[in-house]
Amino acid sequence: MEYAIGNIYVAFSWSGYVVHLLDQIGWVLPRWLVTDYSTAHDTFLMVSDKMQTAVDIGRYGSLWDAANLGGYSVAEKQAFEAFASAPTLLGLHIVFDAPALLINLLITALVYRGVKESRNASNVMVVLKLIAIVLVIAVGAAYIDTKNYEPFMPEGFQGVMQGVSALFFTYIGFDAVSTLAEESKNPQRDLPRGMFYSLLICTILYILITFVLTGMVPYKSLAVGDPLAFVLGERGIDWLEYIVSIVAVVAMASVLLVFQMGQPRIWLSMSRDGLLPPAFAKIHPKYSTPSFSTIVTGLMVGVPILFTNEHFVLDFTSIGTIFAFVLVCGGVLLLPPRKEGEGKGFRMPYINGKFIFPTIISISIAIVRYNFPQYFSSLMDWTQWHTMFTVAHGLYWIMLVVLAIFSFLRSWSLIPLLGLSICAYLLTGMEANNWYWFFGWFGLGLIVYFSYGYRKSKLARA
Repeated sequence: MEYAIGNIYVAFSWSGYVVHLLDQIGWVLPRWLVTDYSTAHDTFLMVSDKMQTAVDIGRYGSLWDAANLGGYSVAEKQAFEAFASAPTLLGLHIVFDAPALLINLLITALVYRGVKESRNASNVMVVLKLIAIVLVIAVGAAYIDTKNYEPFMPEGFQGVMQGVSALFFTYIGFDAVSTLAEESKNPQRDLPRGMFYSLLICTILYILITFVLTGMVPYKSLAVGDPLAFVLGERGIDWLEYIVSIVAVVAMASVLLVFQMGQPRIWLSMSRDGLLPPAFAKIHPKYSTPSFSTIVTGLMVGVPILFTNEHFVLDFTSIGTIFAFVLVCGGVLLLPPRKEGEGKGFRMPYINGKFIFPTIISISIAIVRYNFPQYFSSLMDWTQWHTMFTVAHGLYWIMLVVLAIFSFLRSWSLIPLLGLSICAYLLTGMEANNWYWFFGWFGLGLIVYFSYGYRKSKLARA
């Protein structure tokens, strides 16, 4: 869910910047060729309903008659146009995101043949991305309209948490850094430093770029695949719009490459452990790459592009990423502390949470109970447990109390306890639909494990 499915979102976003760049140079592709079917179909139905019937479209001189299509965003108008103007085959509108499909095909072919990324080239890419982001922040700050900050939290704290949960998908990059332990000269020292420094820099940039973008335009207009270029175009900063579009196209292609390489190697490792069929560990005789796994990854990214949309994929990937972080923290929590000088590998600093963690939880409950009495009242009202928000938050506080009890009884380490608590809280921001899909995906994984991996794994054979 992190790597392959996440790449679907990156492919959609890459397509958005490519289309924006082509529009800038005057090469405008048909909208049905650059829009995903799901978004086009849903938008068409929404607009048609407001126009009474889809037949009414024929009465107007153009699709963009202001009297009938006013009040819609640019993205909604383009999605409507895509479906309305699309060719049909056997009554089915042919709408798909061709650039997203194309980049997935090209990246899959590159990974299949084998690509050795140069450290210097990667550094250049990072520098280009940072320059573009800093430029947008510096230039865009002069175009901020403070009226766009009113109200500052239009969807309330719940909306903020949903945004944070969705944003978590972007932290997969730090997950990927941890897979480079074998290539590090001193992983015990270098990996934590690299991850903390990059986390700090990226978090600061996230805050600044969000502050600038939402100040330049109303936040509702940012529901597009190319937000940076879109905002710059809206405010007439054409010279920077070109730069950002070009950098985004090149930089996001490199992101696709990295994660398209990561997923097959995860399956390769699982297959060697016996958890997946041997085909996933098959190495190409000429290119020395996990060929079968690479092709399957390409299909997993390419096929959903035809029928899904980036908003669904973003939430789907984020819930998987957060859940993986929860599992990691839980796993570290259950590992016995290793004695000094015993074996090799990473050592998590041990801080006894016996008294500290229960105290933190007690103070947190008191603060929330005092400052948000209605919130706690809703959790205590069992008649309200039919909503996803109440269920998720109720279970979360129950989990915290249970963790506090076990931390007192077993003197669990404080750091993984805090990590588990924070990541689990982010899961409460997910909507019910995300959970349904997540448990379906999780169930599919359990079926694969119990029908094959449980019996075939190296541990089972041993």
